[in-house]
Amino acid sequence: MMTWSLGALASCGTATQEEKPWIVDRFDDIKVLRYEVPGFESLPLEQKELIYYLAQAAKSGRDILYDQNCPMNLPVRRTLEVLVAHYPGNRESGEWKAVVKYLKKVWFANGIHHHYSNDKFTPEFSESFFTEALKTVPAALFGDELIAMREEVCRTIFDEEFFKTRLNQTDGEDMLLTSASNYYQGLTQAEGERFYAEMAARDAGNPEPVSYGLNSQLVKRDGRIEERVWKVGGMYTGAIEQIVYWLEKAREVAHEPQKTNIGALISYYRTGDLREFDRYNIGWVKDTLSNVDFNNGFIETYGDPLGYKASWEANVNFMDSTACRRTQIISDNAQWFEDHSPVDPAFRKKTVRGVSAKVITVAMLGGDCFPSTPIGINLPNADWIRKEYGSKSVTIDNITYAYDRAAHGNGFNEEFVLREEDRERIDRYGKLSDDLHTDLHECLGHGSGQLAEGVQGNELRSYGSTLEEARADLFGLYYLGDPHMVELGLVPSFDVAKAGYAHYILNGMMTQLARIEPGKNIEEAHMRNRKLICEWCYERGREDRVIEWREVDGKRYIVVNDFERLRGLFGEMLHEIQRIKSEGDYEAGRLLVEQYGVKVDPDLHKEVRERYQALHIEPYGGFVNPEYELVKEGNRIVDVRISYPADYSAQMMDYSKNYSFLPNRN
Repeated sequence: MMTWSLGALASCGTATQEEKPWIVDRFDDIKVLRYEVPGFESLPLEQKELIYYLAQAAKSGRDILYDQNCPMNLPVRRTLEVLVAHYPGNRESGEWKAVVKYLKKVWFANGIHHHYSNDKFTPEFSESFFTEALKTVPAALFGDELIAMREEVCRTIFDEEFFKTRLNQTDGEDMLLTSASNYYQGLTQAEGERFYAEMAARDAGNPEPVSYGLNSQLVKRDGRIEERVWKVGGMYTGAIEQIVYWLEKAREVAHEPQKTNIGALISYYRTGDLREFDRYNIGWVKDTLSNVDFNNGFIETYGDPLGYKASWEANVNFMDSTACRRTQIISDNAQWFEDHSPVDPAFRKKTVRGVSAKVITVAMLGGDCFPSTPIGINLPNADWIRKEYGSKSVTIDNITYAYDRAAHGNGFNEEFVLREEDRERIDRYGKLSDDLHTDLHECLGHGSGQLAEGVQGNELRSYGSTLEEARADLFGLYYLGDPHMVELGLVPSFDVAKAGYAHYILNGMMTQLARIEPGKNIEEAHMRNRKLICEWCYERGREDRVIEWREVDGKRYIVVNDFERLRGLFGEMLHEIQRIKSEGDYEAGRLLVEQYGVKVDPDLHKEVRERYQALHIEPYGGFVNPEYELVKEGNRIVDVRISYPADYSAQMMDYSKNYSFLPNRN
């Protein structure tokens, strides 16, 4: 499970790249930042070398996510890249610049659909211009296969109904037939649900259930439904073989228990056996001592309409020992937090096992963590592993720092936060409240609670991701304002919670709407989660004006009048959402999400977008990665050199040249 930045909404403003050199590119609704890796130069050589190999593995799976997001993503990206690299025409024309911007958006989203809204990009250049531009580049540079696919590429870009949305979660529609994602081919939603329901039934009563469907494409051919497993020798073998190659190199320099854990991951990639993935996850959770750590695999299921199949992602990091103090305090007190949770005692864990949390410095991002990345991660996702072995949580400090630095002085608070006292608290405690909420969300929220007997954890289907994120967010919000946080020395006063609550309500009810295109509803799970929480609390507290809309000079503002009562509402909602998850109550979960988390007020939406655009703030942020180079004396590695590129397009082109291991059709 992942936490995505709220602060990314309030970032950059109108500063130029010269004024803020860590901003390396800006286009459309996106800014690209550079993150630094403080402390890397001081690491022991073997840890630097380990990071280098793991970083190579993280880059090697890049093409997998493109193909998972849509079966035409790789041909479209590659056609555009050849054109942009070799076009001999006028590169100052408006239509040509629109082609370049379109490619930048494809890189950022890992495909032709917006990374957050799931909507297909609309080209700002004409089909006639594009087809004529393609003719100016020698055919040999594209290759026979891309030439043969050109008509499909053009249809994919210009036909707005073709692959219209990457992920359709509209209630009542067939989510498989109407989603462009490449997790299912040739079958209906009912057929997909029945296929995995039958698998789950065969596993009924197993205390260690397999995460069916996690690493495969489900296809229907000649009337028969079967899985194409993502493994060496199976689907995506070209990229997976490269990942395994670099993991083998990493295993050579790793120490136990990490050496054994990497071996389990390699075995999983080679066999596709999900039991091997469980073995890796158990060993990974138990390893709380390795300074360098990583995630690499098919992990998060946000992109699957049915919530089974996982996108490929990678993250390489090392511990920020100074900042780990707060997460150590939280994890040391995990049982206290669980025992005092406002949920039904039947759904609390009697014994909290293996909770570990740390603040990390990320060294490389890949797959579904790149260029846009979460700011917190809690894994593994299997409920039975969490129950028996615990979970491991991280807050990514150098990423949150990069966002915070980019957001400083952009005018966001002055425009959207009505009261001076709220602005002062957010300015003083905003980063602390965000960091603590992320810590609580990841470290304890996702790992809290337990399922009722007989519930397997996948009963909430397409609503599962939204409700799980809401459950973890509510846990963090509720405890952010607990007096025990002061007693533990984590916050100086309730003012930290006030800053966090004011910001959260503002984002969930107003400013996140800047990310939605006009006329659209909310599709992304984290956005649905935030709106769900805020709207539910607003309605429940309406009579007492706990949260209140105000209008000043023709502008709407949302303010919290009673922070203590709001905290109580967070607890009440956590009680209900934990019940829904623990009992597998699909219908109650569906009604909650559809009533509070989906629909957008068009008038408010229009106002928010206009006010946002007037500030020249891009609502989305992402990153370029650092580069690592082995330094050798003869055949001996003596150091690993780090550098920080400042050219987004150059890095993307380099990745496509050196880390592209899949065919156009998979």
